[in-house]
Amino acid sequence: MSEMTENTLSKLQIAPDKKARRTAGPVIVILLVLAALVVGLAVFSVTRSADRKPIATRGSAAAATMASVPAAPAKSGDSILTVSGYVIPHERIEISPKFQGTVRWIGVKKGDDVKKGDVMVLLEDDEYRARVMEAEGRLTLAEANLTNAEINLKRQVELSKSEVDSARSLDDAQRARDAAIGEVKMARGQLALAQTYLDWCTIRAPINGTILEKLVDPNELVVPQSFGGGRGPSTAFVSLADLKDLQVEIDLNEADTPKVHMKQRCRVSPEAYPDKKYDGYVAEIAPEANRSKGTLQIKVQVDQPDRFLTPELTAKVDFLAD
Repeated sequence: MSEMTENTLSKLQIAPDKKARRTAGPVIVILLVLAALVVGLAVFSVTRSADRKPIATRGSAAAATMASVPAAPAKSGDSILTVSGYVIPHERIEISPKFQGTVRWIGVKKGDDVKKGDVMVLLEDDEYRARVMEAEGRLTLAEANLTNAEINLKRQVELSKSEVDSARSLDDAQRARDAAIGEVKMARGQLALAQTYLDWCTIRAPINGTILEKLVDPNELVVPQSFGGGRGPSTAFVSLADLKDLQVEIDLNEADTPKVHMKQRCRVSPEAYPDKKYDGYVAEIAPEANRSKGTLQIKVQVDQPDRFLTPELTAKVDFLAD
């Protein structure tokens, strides 16, 4: 090998100090990465343990203090539950016809006060007056036949005593008298039926109350039940209720049912007149709940309602502690 070649090779060789530096470089990088991982794990552990510890604040301290003190029991007359409902009449009555007929006259309108027995509607009654007259004639004829049968029976009794006529004639006379009695009873029943239909042509108020709706007009056809569809004849004349006998209907959440019981005192306030207060009590609790709503229907009877309590208005009810 020539001298020139040896010099070239010597230049290409790596110095010993550079070899040591290149070998130590990767080791330092690995050590730095491992140190960073250890530090990261330590920070994560400390942060996680800190997150598990509750943060003490003034609110939580106050809540803890309040939780440690038991709530004072409600005093008699205090409100323990407030629920909203709707004012309804205790009894809402719709007056319907008992047979098909035509309205001749209607003497009430919405909002009118009526007393029990007042005439509200008159139906056309010419047919039923004729039926009454016919039944009266049949009764008169039946009574005349009975009178004749009784006279004939007395005659046959006298003849049988003197043995002028046979016993068979006496039996026939008794049978004719009994048949005449039956005809009289039938005629009286027909007259009573005809008179009943005639009386039904006069519609009277069954209770003291207020007309809530007027549902028919003169010359309108009415029937006891609808034929189906929205264009059929009317099935009622009027609807009325006693506005001095009102209740509040409530759908109570099933979670609140333990707070309510029969005869429990209540305080009622209509939403339209929040300054008005009425006393009341639980008058009805439904025997079963509404599964789809998760509620139980409650009815609160209102003591001494006035004109400010109107059916279908919203009212707030406070259930009071005993």
